Amino acid sequence: MKITKQDVDTLNAIISIEIDKKDYQPKVDKILKDYRKTAVVPGFRKGFVPMGMIKKQYERSIIIDEVNKLLQDGLNDYLAKEKINILGNPLPKPDDNFSWEAPKFKFDFELGLAPEFEIDFDTKKKVTLNTIIADKDFIDEEILNIRKNYGKIVSQTEVVEDGRMVGTFSYEYKGEKKEKETTIDLDKIKGKPNQKKFLGKKVGDVIKLKTKGLFKDDHDLMHALELDHDDAHNFDVPVEFTIKEINKTELAELNQELFDKLFGEGKITSEKALRDEVKTIAEKQFQGQADQQFLNAATDYLIEKTKFDLPAEFLKKWLQTGTDKPLTEDEAAAEYERSEKGLRYQLLEGKIAKDNAIQVTYDDLKVYTEEVLTNQYKQYGLPAPTEEQLKPLVDQTLANQDEARQLSEQVMSKKLLDFYKENLKYITKEVTYKEFVEETYK
Repeated sequence: MKITKQDVDTLNAIISIEIDKKDYQPKVDKILKDYRKTAVVPGFRKGFVPMGMIKKQYERSIIIDEVNKLLQDGLNDYLAKEKINILGNPLPKPDDNFSWEAPKFKFDFELGLAPEFEIDFDTKKKVTLNTIIADKDFIDEEILNIRKNYGKIVSQTEVVEDGRMVGTFSYEYKGEKKEKETTIDLDKIKGKPNQKKFLGKKVGDVIKLKTKGLFKDDHDLMHALELDHDDAHNFDVPVEFTIKEINKTELAELNQELFDKLFGEGKITSEKALRDEVKTIAEKQFQGQADQQFLNAATDYLIEKTKFDLPAEFLKKWLQTGTDKPLTEDEAAAEYERSEKGLRYQLLEGKIAKDNAIQVTYDDLKVYTEEVLTNQYKQYGLPAPTEEQLKPLVDQTLANQDEARQLSEQVMSKKLLDFYKENLKYITKEVTYKEFVEETYK
């Protein structure tokens, strides 16, 4: 077998593989002999069927199988040995003159080559790392939510101020009719005009609404309709809300009984201590959001700043044939436009990881999985598992390939975040949570 490579340009190449009869015939002959030993043909004893008959029935398909195996193994070995980094998969070039009757075979494959590029971390446009502060307004809102959640629910005959409604949103989105049952607090509805649409309504009434600007916080719309995070901030669809139940919550008193329910006996003994604890918990949670926003901003900046070409035409052709249902040229072009930024990010991340020896080890993955599982226990108010309890849980989690891949990606993101903080110039800024949401999702 002979393999050669011809560069078309810096991003495209042709791999040619020539396979001679001597490369596959010994294996084919052995398989034919094995077939002859077991073949059952009327008129012949087992093992004594003429080889000519066996060849006539099986030889062509065996040759095709063996040649395809040689192609696959030879191509993979050559790419690995020559350290050729490709994008997508090699694409076989059609040959109208190809014949399985020929004494030797020649196959050509198109390659899309990964570009060579350098990354400059000397940022002229500085990225911002936010420190999100839980201000008085945020803490007041959280305390109010706590008092509502632990308050006494009193049934109402009609919607009143500070009322709570259980009902169903009905709407059409992307040609599909949807229904979602949810609970709405009237004080979370934005603006007096929207609130007036609810006041005085009774069970069974249907209220027509617009989602844009319906809630004070778009995240409430996201949860109410189960939207994707990004969709929620620009969602503008007419909806109908059918009221099924109306209540009003008598707020719980801020007393020792409530403090003990929230944090355990005697851990919080005053309203001030409660506010301090709410602030601490919130700002710890905010840090994860701030870090993710910084990681996204740093990645976007480096993608924008690091210029390199891609084998676009090859990738479009590969996308046409790389799915169960072949795409048209226009569909492949559209898919390429959607995926180009993600591909650039993968190349950027791969180079940063390779050049700076950033890798996710199995020990890294185990430690991180232990943290994730322990935090899940805490979220449900359960005691942290012991080391003996954690080990089988970690093994079971990492045995699932999808979960292991997701956790590995999260560990790599954390390592890249640390790398960016050490190597990029950035500015730090204190913002309230409201300011952070407005700036990040504007």
